[in-house]
Amino acid sequence: MCIKKATLNELDSLTELFDLYRMFYEQKSNLFEAKEFLKARLMNEESVVFIAYDENNPIGFVQLYPSFSSLSMQKSWVLNDLYVKKIARKKGVGEKLLKEAIHFAEETGSKGVLLETNVENIPAQSLYEKIGFKREANYFYYFSV
Repeated sequence: MCIKKATLNELDSLTELFDLYRMFYEQKSNLFEAKEFLKARLMNEESVVFIAYDENNPIGFVQLYPSFSSLSMQKSWVLNDLYVKKIARKKGVGEKLLKEAIHFAEETGSKGVLLETNVENIPAQSLYEKIGFKREANYFYYFSV
């Protein structure tokens, strides 16, 4: 397995994975819009994506979005998307993608990586905690449409 930073050259592979990811979260398949969304993120340098390959087959990805902390005056990264194809799960792919994201955050001198997950997603929580993520207990998160 190898992990590489996505460029427009990997757009087709990334689009396939991204569409599967969205369907996992009960969204309708839409390869055209998925491709356009990802193309814009990559072209405008609005996100950083790492893709895991088993030989030449794309099997997973992680997508990071930049953020900033005014108090620490540092960049941080929001791990917004993590997906591994069903056939590649429980083989360490997710862990390797997470470690690549953390390594990237360190390389870019950022404060760290923030992520969120559903309270019912126990397998993901176990993986995050195994890697060293700590559950935040001091803050409430709010959302408005």
